[in-house]
Amino acid sequence: MELLQQICVRYALLTCMLLFCPFSSAAPANFVFGDSLVDIGNNNFLVLSLAKANLYPNGIDLGNGVPTGRFCNGRTVPDIIFEKLGVPIPKEYLNPTTRGSVILNGVNYASGAGGILDSTGSNYIQRLSFNKQLSYFQKTKEDITNMIGPQRTEKLLNDAIFVVVFGSNDYINNYLLTNSATSQQYTPSKYQDLLISTFHGQLSTLHNLGARKFVVTDLGPLGCLPSQIVRNNTVGTCLDYINDYAKNYNAALKPMLNQLTSALPGSIFCYGEVNAAIQQFITNRPNYGFDVINAGCCGLGPLNGQLGCLPGANLCTNRINHLFWDPFHPTDSANAILAERFFSGGPDAISPYNIQQLVSM
Repeated sequence: MELLQQICVRYALLTCMLLFCPFSSAAPANFVFGDSLVDIGNNNFLVLSLAKANLYPNGIDLGNGVPTGRFCNGRTVPDIIFEKLGVPIPKEYLNPTTRGSVILNGVNYASGAGGILDSTGSNYIQRLSFNKQLSYFQKTKEDITNMIGPQRTEKLLNDAIFVVVFGSNDYINNYLLTNSATSQQYTPSKYQDLLISTFHGQLSTLHNLGARKFVVTDLGPLGCLPSQIVRNNTVGTCLDYINDYAKNYNAALKPMLNQLTSALPGSIFCYGEVNAAIQQFITNRPNYGFDVINAGCCGLGPLNGQLGCLPGANLCTNRINHLFWDPFHPTDSANAILAERFFSGGPDAISPYNIQQLVSM
């Protein structure tokens, strides 16, 4: 009887999808991997994690103002992109309700403090590395296959957009930590090589699991984060040597993605230019509506850059004109501009295709 019920459920799902619920012209499912820049609440379900944004005033400008786990006053960049596509925002994997047919819309695996390396973010105790997120995606693929069969699963994954945002924590919460073991073991160039080679293997694994359309973002100017400015006892100015780490990493990332596109059948790896965009926000801030570009809107300590956005933290009166929400993350205003650039921008924003173009391919 139980087997018969499973067969009936599967038949009903297939009938719905084939006859009544055809996929839209946009990507029918979307999957997000990454760190706190795109975490929408996975870390809320990690009991021991110190990297959480589940307390007010995080999320103050999103919906009813109740924190969701997003490290922002509002939306993440993928949130806004999916809104523009007119598709559901994928739910966080660790949420117990992210099961059953809801995963046909895609899933978000991102985790605050997560990195390319498994060791990254250990200072926050519990987090999901890219390798762990990949293992969860493999389980999701199995669940989808059980629901709709292997052929439709292959098509769903081939058509889906895979957003991948990693690397910031591998510097901020690994290499740049005081008494970091990796900084003692690797020179900056050798560490960069380690990250790129590891990332290459992980993206290849994701392709082997069915992904074809990738949007991979580069590293922003990490030396301009309030947390880095304050930590190094400078007064409001970006740290060039940390920005150089990001620039050099990005210079290696772009050709690596091009190589993957050439080597992996059917793949398209799009390179999202975060670094150039943030640099524009800083150097031409009046053009983008930003008055404050070196301090967090919410936080504690000088420039609100020493501790994150917690109850009782300093909170700015105008969130719209701040580039940074807290010591590490952009505001909803900044994310909205980045999302628009990735969605419909030219090669200076995202290449070789923007997301509008990518979903139509």
